Amino acid sequence: MGHTSDSLVRVGLALILLIVVLVGGGLGSCAAYNGLRVWNAQVAGEAQLAQATQNRRIAVLEAQAALDSAKLKAAAEVERAKGLAEANRIVADSPGGPEGYLRYLYIQNLEQSRGQIIYVPTEGGLPILEAGRLNPSN
Repeated sequence: MGHTSDSLVRVGLALILLIVVLVGGGLGSCAAYNGLRVWNAQVAGEAQLAQATQNRRIAVLEAQAALDSAKLKAAAEVERAKGLAEANRIVADSPGGPEGYLRYLYIQNLEQSRGQIIYVPTEGGLPILEAGRLNPSN
C-alpha cells in the first residue's frame, strides 16, 4: 500500500502543479496581452503624433510657398506697371505726343484691315454709318 499511496500523492502533486502552471500561465498570458495592448497603443499614438507633425510641416511649407508666390507676382505686377508708365511717358514726350502715336496706331490698323469696312470718326467722334448700303431691299 505504501507504493500505491506514494503514486497517488505524486499524481496528486503533479495535478496540482499542472493546475498551478495552467492558472499561472493563463494569468501571465493575460498580463502579457494587456502589456502588449498598452505597447501597441503607445506606438500607435507616437505614429499619429509623427504624422500630425509632418502634416503641420507640410501645411506651413505650402503656406510659405503661397506667400512667396504672391510676393513675386506682386513684384512682377509692379515692374509691369513701371514699364507701362515708362512707355506712356516716352509716347507723351515724343514728337507729336499722344495724338501722333494714336494716329500711327490708326494707320497701322488700316494696313492690317484690307477688304474690311472701316468707319472713320467725324469731328463729333461718331462714325458715318452706311446702314442703307447693306440692306438689299432699298
